[in-house]
Amino acid sequence: MEEILVAEKLKKSFKLSLKQRKLEKTDVSVKVAVDDLSFSVFRGEIFGLLGPNGAGKTTTLRMLATLIKPDSGNAYIGGKSVVTDEKDVRRKIGFLTSELRLDDFFTPNELFYFFSDLYGVERAAATTRKSALFSKFGIDKFAEVKFGELSTGMKQKVSLVISIVHDPELIIFDEPTNGLDVLTAKVVTDFLEELKRSGKTIILSTHIFALVEKLCDRVGIIINGKLVSLSDLDTLTKAGSLEDAFFKLYRETTGENI
Repeated sequence: MEEILVAEKLKKSFKLSLKQRKLEKTDVSVKVAVDDLSFSVFRGEIFGLLGPNGAGKTTTLRMLATLIKPDSGNAYIGGKSVVTDEKDVRRKIGFLTSELRLDDFFTPNELFYFFSDLYGVERAAATTRKSALFSKFGIDKFAEVKFGELSTGMKQKVSLVISIVHDPELIIFDEPTNGLDVLTAKVVTDFLEELKRSGKTIILSTHIFALVEKLCDRVGIIINGKLVSLSDLDTLTKAGSLEDAFFKLYRETTGENI
């Protein structure tokens, strides 16, 4: 199978403020968020990064999306380095995160064309793609409503569509269904399956077991910044449920009796 992404010994640390140290009840001034992380993603698969909040999932995805640089290590997407070839990488990927902040005063129509222009998508092609995506997600009825006036679910749909205006070959989703109602979450998960059927490669991070079981071909489990397991879903769950497998690994890794 062809590797579309190869991550090699990614490491990222952050300095903790006094307030953060108090909140986390630690005297450590530097937190290692991602520690020596290596894995590959194959073309055409859905790869899940599963872990609790604070495990390092978002930091990992932000490094892959070239939003932050690793302290050490590297990752290659389609042969391009996230450290030295940022522009080339950004053309190849779409990135959806809850941290995406779209301007409340712009409409979905304006936002779509703005980001299409940023990616160099020709206007005719952008219009055709917008029509199809807006119709699929029911955005067309709200195309001229200011983003700040939309519901949470509709904002997530618009954000998703904006992240793929340029029809990228690799799409990275950070907690794609987080905070969504069940109907909107189903629309999103159905679309992820559709993207896979069309040949796209997807990386998603989540802490939701059911989402991984429904969508993912392989899963990497990350705990305290370290990848503690990487396998296909069938292998991981051969002795029980994904939840059972996860908490067994969690107890073995942390020593906590959960």
